Amino acid sequence: ADGELVQYHYGLKDLVTILFYIFIAIILHAVVQEYALDKINRRLHLSKVKHSKFNESGQLVAFHLTSMVWCLYVVVTEGYISNPRSLWENYPHVYLPFQVKFFYLCQLAYWLHALPELYFQKVRKEEIPRQLRCIALYLVHIAGAYLLNLTRLGLILLLLQYLAEFFFHVARLVYFTDENNEKLFNVWAVVFVVTRLFTLTLYILVIGFGLPRVENQALDPERGNFLSFLFNNILFRMSVLLLVCLFQASVMWRFIHFQLRRWREYWNEQSSRKRAATGAKQQAKPLKRDSGYHENGVVKAENGTSPRTKKLKSP
Repeated sequence: ADGELVQYHYGLKDLVTILFYIFIAIILHAVVQEYALDKINRRLHLSKVKHSKFNESGQLVAFHLTSMVWCLYVVVTEGYISNPRSLWENYPHVYLPFQVKFFYLCQLAYWLHALPELYFQKVRKEEIPRQLRCIALYLVHIAGAYLLNLTRLGLILLLLQYLAEFFFHVARLVYFTDENNEKLFNVWAVVFVVTRLFTLTLYILVIGFGLPRVENQALDPERGNFLSFLFNNILFRMSVLLLVCLFQASVMWRFIHFQLRRWREYWNEQSSRKRAATGAKQQAKPLKRDSGYHENGVVKAENGTSPRTKKLKSP
């Protein structure tokens, strides 16, 4: 009422809030599974392996779409896209607007809720290490951006990441419904490369040029300044940028290897289909008939005589 802008800081009470929203995420997960994915699965009659992957992609499509729209709304209303300098200006960004803090708490709650969901969804043992690795990476990056006061940069990076993941899981859903339809994987490949380039550019811009120019370069944990004094050291800054570039290069190498393998399998499948079609055509060719023509079901020779040899009567 008095026009004051209320901002928030992180603390131990966030753990209680995150716990509450973990239960909310479990309920929403069950609603999406019961009223959407299970009904589609009954119609598709998928195998157990495809059934598990379909459920995983279906849940992530709903989550990534919601998070992507929400994150885009936050970064636009807070002016982080229109003013890129705000990503590092006035660092550390200790005090957060409500929508930024609430977004981070919900993100942490969702990825923490994914741990008990591995048991509730009866995920196969072969899939558990991959999903645990994915959950751990998201938790480390989101919690790191939240606790190190890099929330603005974290929002942009999450938006780019969720955009690529959304197209990937949509392509998987379409592929499970129609295995001959792989066009959306090509769209995902383009989006993935573009988002990787933007991610690398943001890292270089913020770490290489932004944080070293912050006014307060002293280590001050009480004020939340954990990083600017480190990035003021050119050796440390270049080492971090090198690690970031190597990590992005490894991701791109795995992506290129995956795409080459997928194209190789596609062309092998196409060539096998062509060979099968050629063999079917050769088998469908009509057999050569005897010389002559048919008349009332009897083969006649060209001179009108019957091709059958007459039996000679015994004298």
